[in-house]
Amino acid sequence: MQIFMALMVGLLFGIGLIVSGMNDPAKVIGFLDLAGNWDPSLGFVMGGAILVGVLAFGVARKRKRSLLGAPMRLPTATVIDRRLVLGSLAFGTGWGLAGYCPGPALASLATGDAKPLLFTLAMLAGMALFEVLERVAAARAQGKA
Repeated sequence: MQIFMALMVGLLFGIGLIVSGMNDPAKVIGFLDLAGNWDPSLGFVMGGAILVGVLAFGVARKRKRSLLGAPMRLPTATVIDRRLVLGSLAFGTGWGLAGYCPGPALASLATGDAKPLLFTLAMLAGMALFEVLERVAAARAQGKA
């Protein structure tokens, strides 16, 4: 039942991305183009998502379980470090250049268009490269200890 509910929530999320226009790179770039022909409509979508998220996490935090019943595992890190800043810059740069972020890109795969497929492949390659670099850094750190 939990897998079915997760599938339904993911489907609802994907439909929401499509209906809101978050999977349209031109609309996303229009939202990010503050100095040009700015389209503020995605700001309302994001504001609504933040509101729903705050409410859902508030309920889940009190229950100490997710809304689907799984134990809550929230991040424990509270420091803004170099990795967080660089990762945020990489994410924002990719979003601004391509007009896609991970969720909308995955939802857009259903269109059969090559752009979301190329974005997704590049995203997966970047994630794999990050894992390799993390392992190399961890191995070097252990060698020095």
